[in-house]
Amino acid sequence: MLSRVADSLYWMSRYVERAENVARIIDVNLNLMLDNPVGGEQRWQPLIETLADHKAFAGQGTVANSENTIRFLSFDPGNGNSILSCLGAARESARSIREIISSEMWEQLNSFYLRLQDQAAQGTVGQETSLAFYAEVKQACHLFSGITGATMTRNEAWYFIEMGRLIERADKTSRILDVKYYIPTGSGAEAAGLDDIHWAAVLRSASAFEMYRKRHGRIRPDGIIEFLLLDADFPRSVRYCMDGVRSSLHHITGTPLGSFRNPSEKLLGQLCSDLAFTQVDEIEDEGLHEYLDSLETKINQVGSGIYDTFFAFRTPTLSRRSRYNEAH
Repeated sequence: MLSRVADSLYWMSRYVERAENVARIIDVNLNLMLDNPVGGEQRWQPLIETLADHKAFAGQGTVANSENTIRFLSFDPGNGNSILSCLGAARESARSIREIISSEMWEQLNSFYLRLQDQAAQGTVGQETSLAFYAEVKQACHLFSGITGATMTRNEAWYFIEMGRLIERADKTSRILDVKYYIPTGSGAEAAGLDDIHWAAVLRSASAFEMYRKRHGRIRPDGIIEFLLLDADFPRSVRYCMDGVRSSLHHITGTPLGSFRNPSEKLLGQLCSDLAFTQVDEIEDEGLHEYLDSLETKINQVGSGIYDTFFAFRTPTLSRRSRYNEAH
């Protein structure tokens, strides 16, 4: 497969997943504001920090309130990680490889991007319609993923799509979990109740609430950390996603699992082994935020390794290496 085609497949999938997960992370704050409106406006700057978009946002010279943050993360064309920018980049990648993907994939992505442009032209999302809007973004991205799974042959193209989707999902699941780090809860019985609300919001933002309750029952921080990071069966956990990235990579290269022939395979093997053997008490001893910072760095290194292995020899129209770092 041409490097250009593989690159476009990978980034098409990764940008769609990024758009969905930005909607999920905004959804954390919106649900928390409904459950606990006190101090809600102070939660938006940490959200920008979590997504590592603080430098771009600071350049605008605006206050990180709900209106400005939602506009910046949803519709700002100058923010390469906004939902509009991500879906625009995904659409452009899809347009360049229409002979590779199915017509249904293109039609879904193109039509949703055009609807999103219309929404952007109307300005920021109103508070009364914001939850419905982000639910629509998530549903449209799910529909694209479902169409892809139903219409693509399981060949190299499919595995590049899977790699992009899963590596982006792993990164954003860790960031959804890291949102909790920035939310102060205080102390006492009231704080304990708020803490449960915050953890439940994190689970819902990862579409994990029902499956978590079936596995662990009551809301417990250590159970949630284990479920979203280390669970081998839940499809949004970091471990599940990185195992999927490794499987896709080895399907592409033909290298047997358990061995490696390039740096990306080595990095993935090490990371998957770490996730398989790490225990939640070790994460808590290190500190959740510190562990997540280290984990996100390792995921970035895997992304850079994939770039060096498959995409580095093409002449970039935009610096694709910089795209690996845009969200970090």
